[in-house]
Amino acid sequence: MGQDYYAVLELTRSAKDADIKKAYRKLALKYHPFKNKEPWAPEKFKQLAEAYDVLSDQFYTGEGGEVNMAFGGLRGRGMKKQDPPIERDLYLSLEDLFYGCTKKIKISRRVMNDDGHASTIKDKILTIDVQPGWKQGTKITFQEEGDQGPNIIPADIIFIVKEKLHPRFKREDDNLIYTAKLPLGKALIGCNVDVRTLDERLLNIPINDIVHPKYFKIVPGEGMPLSRDPTCKGDLIMYFDILFPARLTPAKKDLLREALLT
Repeated sequence: MGQDYYAVLELTRSAKDADIKKAYRKLALKYHPFKNKEPWAPEKFKQLAEAYDVLSDQFYTGEGGEVNMAFGGLRGRGMKKQDPPIERDLYLSLEDLFYGCTKKIKISRRVMNDDGHASTIKDKILTIDVQPGWKQGTKITFQEEGDQGPNIIPADIIFIVKEKLHPRFKREDDNLIYTAKLPLGKALIGCNVDVRTLDERLLNIPINDIVHPKYFKIVPGEGMPLSRDPTCKGDLIMYFDILFPARLTPAKKDLLREALLT
């Protein structure tokens, strides 16, 4: 077989097809030039791809007849394999996910010449149309936008939505969570609480109940848009942080004692 392809993939010769696929995926992600900037990474990555082509071909049973290892495995039949997908985080604010927006992201791709050695770096702008209501974990796939080479199908690039921390709200599914600070007196006698929404409206929410530590208030339709129908929205759920006084004068203690304990 010439080169010890098992050693390249850090395997023993008893490795099965599943072991080969698992090892290649792990090492290809580690040494892919898109992520690994060491000068020797492209050559290492090329060796991994060649080893995977040759070894995995031993398990090939489809159309094409007997395996001819002398022609380099699958390459001998003109077939190509695709690199593992490349995943990148896409950080978005709650405002981005409330309104929807367009994000333009520049990627750099390595394009190898036919000899598999010389290469150039080419930049490309990918456009992502963020839709209202997208949630954390949403995946956007650009097919075959990874590095290009003569014996591989370029990897897919997958962007995964991550939500940025927000100064006022926390998101739970399609709902928005808001915590209001209330002095103890207002928690007992009631008040109105102002809430500035993501679209810059000022809600004036009446709190007529006694606010105890487990109390919360639901304001329907003031949450995030639903991705399946952005005209509908989740709810705003209000929790309360009750602020107790640091000290009370004897006179105020007497008043509270008379109001609350008699």
